[in-house]
Amino acid sequence: MPRKPLFDTVRTMLGRGFSRSEIEALDNSADILLRDSVPCVPSTKTSQGASPSQIGPDGIALIRQFEGCAKRRADGMFEAYPDPGTGGDPWTIGWGATGDGIGPGTVWTRAECDQRLEADLARYARQVARAIGDAPTSQQQFDALVSFHYNTGAIGKATLTRKHVAGDHAGAAREFDRWVYAGGRVMKGLVRRRAAEQALYRRG
Repeated sequence: MPRKPLFDTVRTMLGRGFSRSEIEALDNSADILLRDSVPCVPSTKTSQGASPSQIGPDGIALIRQFEGCAKRRADGMFEAYPDPGTGGDPWTIGWGATGDGIGPGTVWTRAECDQRLEADLARYARQVARAIGDAPTSQQQFDALVSFHYNTGAIGKATLTRKHVAGDHAGAAREFDRWVYAGGRVMKGLVRRRAAEQALYRRG
């Protein structure tokens, strides 16, 4: 079944190109149509070997470990706190959430912190998947990259990403060590986090 007319039509309707996950979804849909319309024709595409698009348990555990759900008050609410490197912006609350009006005086419930974590994990995973495209990536590598991006927001510009996409996994792993500065100073917490991300990445 020719795929190009289908892809061109949907691309025109959307007015943009596709992400890797969208291409896979369209491909799978085309396979289903082929299988259902022509008896005894099996699907020709499987998910085996495809790069992950969602963060796994190891990545979630790593992020929760280093972000923590910090600044819990005596009343059980959580309040925003300043960046340890700058002493000010960006202000953070819950599981490392920043932006969206978060600043001095922002207070959330634990449920709000958890809901934001879930949304952020999905958002950062999508951004990592978009940045690495079709580059072969294990779940452990993907999880490490999502944790890195969750903390730095740099997946789109980092040399780490370019080396990973090029298949230089050893070089990409070494790049984690460069991202340990905040406010111009080496932060011990970032050193520990990068080491954990690097170890997870190398497991892949």
